[in-house]
Amino acid sequence: MTDTALTPSAQDREALRQQMLLRVLWRDAPPAALAGWMPGGDTFVRGLQAYQANAGALAQRALAAAYPTLMQLLGDESFAGLARAFWHRHAPLRGDVACWGAELPGFIQAAEQLAEEAYLSDVARLDWAVHCAHKAADGSAAPQGLELLAQADPAALWLHLQPGTAVVDSAHPVVAIWQAHHAQADGGVDRFANVRQALQDQQAEAALVHRQGFAVRVRALPAADLPFTQALLQGLPLALALDARTEPGPAFDFEAWLIAALQGGWLAAASPLPPSTCKDE
Repeated sequence: MTDTALTPSAQDREALRQQMLLRVLWRDAPPAALAGWMPGGDTFVRGLQAYQANAGALAQRALAAAYPTLMQLLGDESFAGLARAFWHRHAPLRGDVACWGAELPGFIQAAEQLAEEAYLSDVARLDWAVHCAHKAADGSAAPQGLELLAQADPAALWLHLQPGTAVVDSAHPVVAIWQAHHAQADGGVDRFANVRQALQDQQAEAALVHRQGFAVRVRALPAADLPFTQALLQGLPLALALDARTEPGPAFDFEAWLIAALQGGWLAAASPLPPSTCKDE
């Protein structure tokens, strides 16, 4: 039987080769540094140089698809610079760049040059939540198991939200910003008047992102509904989610939340917890 495992020296060489390739991709070393390390020699180096020349444009296109609101806020030139810097720091680990970019909100939040525009990272978080909702699996056409709400103890129930549902809680008016940038132009109406006022008032907003059919919706989530909705997204049973509401503050109205969830289509199902989960402690 032949041992096909790499010898230690071959393993070391492979590790060095991969490290060198990453350094070249990230422009920490010139492409010529790969001479003798990669198959194809000069042909590979020329291909790599072409890849590097297009990497910035590819990064910008990929992030623009996922972060359209952020791109409008920054403008093409600044967004292109951000995309290149982000590519250098967080290069794609998969071949599908449509799945790349989740770390961008944190990257923006840590960027000193963007510190004065503190809302940008939260707008990016909202853009990414919308991007993920577009790619989420299709949910149920109609909520299942709702009869359990009238029959079972809340401690023995789960409420499941539709795939792609997410909450973005922000100290800034992210819903107003997002909706203004995605609204249709209406003659002489200033779409951004409410945004400017909300920013001046330092208005905080929580955004609910959800699928309604094939469309993705973004709506402001009332402050009273936020802890409950977050608890459901964390997978807590209904009774614990109901206990998650904060005091003092506006009272949570479960009936009003349920009606809105059914009308908006973000409630997928109610289901019983396994018996072992429901036992008293």
